Amino acid sequence: MNDPKGSPRPVRILGVDPGLNVTGYGVVDFSQGAPRVVEAGVIRSTAKKSLAQRLGELHRGLAEVIEACRPDAMALEELYSHYDRPRTAILMGHARGVLCLAAEEAGLAAVPYSATQIKRILTGSGKAAKDQVQRAVQRELGLATAPEPPDVADALAVALCHYHLSSRRLPLG
Repeated sequence: MNDPKGSPRPVRILGVDPGLNVTGYGVVDFSQGAPRVVEAGVIRSTAKKSLAQRLGELHRGLAEVIEACRPDAMALEELYSHYDRPRTAILMGHARGVLCLAAEEAGLAAVPYSATQIKRILTGSGKAAKDQVQRAVQRELGLATAPEPPDVADALAVALCHYHLSSRRLPLG
């Protein structure tokens, strides 16, 4: 892929950390040089609204990010919920579903990764603490400070994981 100037276009990956209250996202360009953060942030739903309204907010928010950033791929963290909290798992499943729908509507596959897999790829340990993941993301992306809030760091970690696991298949610009 080339940009209008004829130079190779970087591979752009959107990483998503799904959540009903706060969904983190990070868009990263990968080329022959160091990876570069294009945009990162959170999509928040309004807690006082109905579930349907909150899901609509998440869907519209991610659709806007996809439209603005035009990623080549989307990766997101798989759901994990403790068996003591089935309601949480159901609500998270709703949120993850509308995020996947936004990707599908834009023609992007939603590639899932487990939290353990993401941590192992970035830190070498599937049981790494949140601050270890934040430092690994900071190091890999050459950031002056660790990404905040943790939802953003997790989303960037998902994008990095996807790149590392699929780099043999992605042509670099």
